[in-house]
Amino acid sequence: MDTVPYVEVHVVQRFSAPADRVFDAWINPVIAGSWLFATASHRMSRVQIDPRAGGAFRFEGERDGETVVQTGKYLEIARPRRLAFMLFMAERSRSATRVNVEITALKAGCELALVHENVLPDRARLTEGRWDGMLYGLAEMLGDSRESRGRLPG
Repeated sequence: MDTVPYVEVHVVQRFSAPADRVFDAWINPVIAGSWLFATASHRMSRVQIDPRAGGAFRFEGERDGETVVQTGKYLEIARPRRLAFMLFMAERSRSATRVNVEITALKAGCELALVHENVLPDRARLTEGRWDGMLYGLAEMLGDSRESRGRLPG
């Protein structure tokens, strides 16, 4: 029986871009490969996305001479406001976490609220930092100015 007390990681980010453009950046392979699971210096080199409930995704890239692979399965896709997916952790076989993304349209731009469930407590800070970095990359890719975006207090 698994008795590890998992935690949730919450990240909220505002964008000046409209909700549909932010949403599409999650499911368009060319765009997603530039920020999702990527770093500032390493884009994903191979991205496959089947953007439908039950569809899968696979991101491959190289980091420090190693091939990095992120895979998952979409649970829900409701453009332009919600997507949910299971994220399978390569370093821990048979381990999966759930990520829920809610995008709310605002008068100017949108707000994205992400909840990453079933995170091990000792990986929570790292996971939050990774999402912060990826969402920063998303903002850069969207051309959001520093003045128009911001992380809200959690």
